[in-house]
Amino acid sequence: MQVSSLNEVKIYSLSCGKSLPEVRRRIELIQDFEMPTVCTTIKVSKDGQYILATVVTFEILSDDYSKIVFLHNDRYIEFHSQSGFYYKTRIPKFGRDFSYHYPSCDLYFVGASSEVYRLNLEQGRYLNPLQTDAAENNVCDINSVHGLFATGTIEGRVECWDPRTRNRVGLLDCALNSVTADSEINSLPTISALKFNGALTMAVGTSTGQVLLYDLRSDKPLLVKDHQYGLPIKSVHFQDSLDLILSADSRIIKMWNKNSGKIFTSLEPEHDLNDVCLYPNSGMLLTANETPKMGIYYIPVLGPAPRWCSFLDNLTEELEENPESTVYDDYKFVTKKDLENLGLTHLIGSPFLRAYMHGFFMDIRLYHKVKLMVNPFAYEEYRKDKIRQKIEETRAQRVQLKKLPKVNKELALKLIEEEEEKQKSAWKKKVKSLPNILTDDRFKVMFENPDFQVDEESEEFRLLNPLVSKISEKRKKKLRLLEQQEHREKEEEEEPEGRPSDAESSESSDDEKAWVEEVRKQRRLLQQEEKVKRQERLKEDQQTVLKPQFYEIKAGEEFRSFKDSATKQKLMNKTLEDRLKIEAKNGTLSVSDTTVGSKQLTFTLKRSEQQKKQQEAEKLHQQERKRLRRSAGHLKSRHRRGRSFH
Repeated sequence: MQVSSLNEVKIYSLSCGKSLPEVRRRIELIQDFEMPTVCTTIKVSKDGQYILATVVTFEILSDDYSKIVFLHNDRYIEFHSQSGFYYKTRIPKFGRDFSYHYPSCDLYFVGASSEVYRLNLEQGRYLNPLQTDAAENNVCDINSVHGLFATGTIEGRVECWDPRTRNRVGLLDCALNSVTADSEINSLPTISALKFNGALTMAVGTSTGQVLLYDLRSDKPLLVKDHQYGLPIKSVHFQDSLDLILSADSRIIKMWNKNSGKIFTSLEPEHDLNDVCLYPNSGMLLTANETPKMGIYYIPVLGPAPRWCSFLDNLTEELEENPESTVYDDYKFVTKKDLENLGLTHLIGSPFLRAYMHGFFMDIRLYHKVKLMVNPFAYEEYRKDKIRQKIEETRAQRVQLKKLPKVNKELALKLIEEEEEKQKSAWKKKVKSLPNILTDDRFKVMFENPDFQVDEESEEFRLLNPLVSKISEKRKKKLRLLEQQEHREKEEEEEPEGRPSDAESSESSDDEKAWVEEVRKQRRLLQQEEKVKRQERLKEDQQTVLKPQFYEIKAGEEFRSFKDSATKQKLMNKTLEDRLKIEAKNGTLSVSDTTVGSKQLTFTLKRSEQQKKQQEAEKLHQQERKRLRRSAGHLKSRHRRGRSFH
């Protein structure tokens, strides 16, 4: 438990901070009161029995937790009952906030649209939306007294609508009214928070850190309160017993009088704030932070502790009875040896030191003052330590590989060199560094599985990377040096530095002519290697001694000759590349280049002997029919000539 005081208002933090030396026990008001990651919204049910915290916006429709509506960031709306999930639907555009109108059972949703969507829970269907003049709407609220609906827009306006007639009844230009003589505005203020109090009072928070208090009968604000941080206002709450307004941004919670604007007290949590909830009719304050643990604060001046933790009143009264306990805003534990080094042994037994176990508690401010007097160069040492820590942090971000992976060692070495060059350029140009493949789990298999080994001897690699040969030779030399270091078991030594990036860039930046010559050279080498391979295969064929072999003819197949079966068997043993070349020679395969640089293959299927005989028979049949037609034509012509002669 930690105690802070501002304007004689004590604030007890019940969820973080160290306990005072006098308080020997640690107070944990709600056990495991934390989220898995962060919390964005926190609320208390109307009966005060349940605290709900989520990472999305939600609204409690009942007095307890039996009816809850959740607005997700993927446009879905979920309805939950006491037993759990009940129903799920979707709105047309992404939502940002919503409110429930109890008299008509309507849910009003605002978000990335100019329309305010209405969902009637009694009829179970969407009603006609309200068309606003804004491009988008951020927040909304409904007055619990007369049911007036208000929505805050990104243009800095507040539009008020009457749900009975579905007409707009008022418009407030809060962006213009938030600009005062003392405020510095760099952008257009948008509405980030909205809250009604009673029938006529409304508080509006802007994205530039101002809170405007309005009377609905006037378009001019009664009071403008600036947080002086320039951060968006997260939430606004009213405390009626002391006429206070609690406004919070991501850094501070300010409590000020709504009539005069005078600061009552303020609270600065350790982590950034997302939401603030004031427990009803009490002095307890709940916060949703950018950390898994949620904040719990107790301010006795605002009201008593809730009924379920009434012991807090007795505890705080005991602490206030001993005025010395409130002196320790923070403390430092020192031993007797530390006091001798600081020259403070004469303070033993005085109020400045409190005995505890084998040492003493002393005020941290006194400790820092004395230490600065004893060692005036402590700040310089502190500064050097901080610089050293920063350098070590940047070194830790680099890729540290004492042993290169078993697969793709050259690729890993290349990535390490590129990462070093990026870090050098990042120091000069202050460029944000990108994640490295070596530290990414998605590419982990590429350096472990031998199937992903890059074949640098393949034709595709050599043609696509003609200029990598010089750099790869240097990298191979460096790789051999690293392997020697691994065998010598000198992993503590730093890896040998490569050539500076300027030299590599100058060597790799050859002109187009050199690149073309290198490609031609690689092609000639590939042709020579292919010629040598063909000669070796020819020698192997000539040296092969044929042995008698027996073959089994399957049912339904015809035996033509041993030569054909042997040729077929020999062809099946060849690679796809060799078979394609043979097909190209026989004329059954044609290879052509396309306009986009790829290749096109056209196959002609072989015909069997039976198909050839059938084709020849059909050809002879066609010829016989043509011959009969010609002979019949001659007979007809002769017959016509004979009749004309008679």
